[in-house]
Amino acid sequence: MTNAPEGLAALTGKWTLDPARTTAEFTTKAVWVLPVRATIAAVEGTGVVGDDGSVTGTLVLDAASIDTKNKKRDAHLRTEDFFEVEKYPTLVVNVFGATPTPTGAYDFNASLTIHGQERPVKFSGPVSIDDGVATVKVETDIDRSEWGVSWAKMGAGLKNHVIVTARFTKD
Repeated sequence: MTNAPEGLAALTGKWTLDPARTTAEFTTKAVWVLPVRATIAAVEGTGVVGDDGSVTGTLVLDAASIDTKNKKRDAHLRTEDFFEVEKYPTLVVNVFGATPTPTGAYDFNASLTIHGQERPVKFSGPVSIDDGVATVKVETDIDRSEWGVSWAKMGAGLKNHVIVTARFTKD
């Protein structure tokens, strides 16, 4: 019998990210009011749920993989105006805690490293387990200028909505 809170009891143990089944999406406003969606590929990640309900984990994203379906824009996003992928090839999420919410979802306390700068963030969303695969679908809003990424010509927004759907298999 585990001491983990009821919702996390089924997840106690070590987990490994399945990068091929994981997505990270960013949505922002660009050029006046048009939304732009981007995906960034996951490289690796792990998660641990302790018997005491503690949660830790890491998700590493490949900054050079950014894809908005516009090659010219993608090339610009890889420059020093944004991700500066030559110098900062990854974006990293480090999770150091989870708290159940009244809706059955979780608030994940984490840090997000972009452009070499680490800042605290809170991701929120549900966790499900199906056929030995744990899926965490979380969202947050960030202001990219907090990470030193403030290029914003022609009405480009600094606010980004982030959705991560991460799938893990138990070790």
